[in-house]
Amino acid sequence: MPGLGGARPGPLAPEVRTVGPDGDLYLVHPADSPVVRAATHAQDDDLPAVLEITDVAPVSVPNRIRGRAWLSGWLTCVPGVTEPGRMMLRLELGDISVDDLWGAERVSPGDFADAAPDPLTEYETELLQHLHAGHSDQVRSLWRLLDEQRTGSGDAVPLALDRFGLRVRFTRDTGPGSPVDRSFDARFEFPEPVRDVAGLRREMHRLFDAAEG
Repeated sequence: MPGLGGARPGPLAPEVRTVGPDGDLYLVHPADSPVVRAATHAQDDDLPAVLEITDVAPVSVPNRIRGRAWLSGWLTCVPGVTEPGRMMLRLELGDISVDDLWGAERVSPGDFADAAPDPLTEYETELLQHLHAGHSDQVRSLWRLLDEQRTGSGDAVPLALDRFGLRVRFTRDTGPGSPVDRSFDARFEFPEPVRDVAGLRREMHRLFDAAEG
């Protein structure tokens, strides 16, 4: 935000963020936050701002950041809808940029507003941690499903999970003097998008059976 170069970084992060039905973002900040002060005193009652979101894998892997998104627009106060000592701000989106495991691209505010959350979003962290802690041997067995150029052995860590498939980060076992970067990602697509955790469980069993077969 303009004029916040000297502000401490901590108070700039919202305590809560939600997406409204129109695709705008609603951010809750402490009432004494530099962000709230700037939005309150902004000329014409709005303020240009960019919200940066960093997506970090919930398991320990090399290069743990899975992606970043930048949502820019205009910030205004929405008084009277939160508890005392808090202020809700509305970020009307004008531009969205995403750089993640799938590549870098721009997203229109209209497409963002129309997008539905992935049904596994609220479970992804727990599911990936469970796969890593309780099924590491089965995840490692997915080496067998890779093409001939990538077959081998080494570590395998579940990196991302959504209704379309599972992404695993493999780290190859190599000898001394090998290149430093020995990691690569592989994506295992489901035949059809899963709708819930029960459907995911069936697809994971199918995937592991294929690796063992």
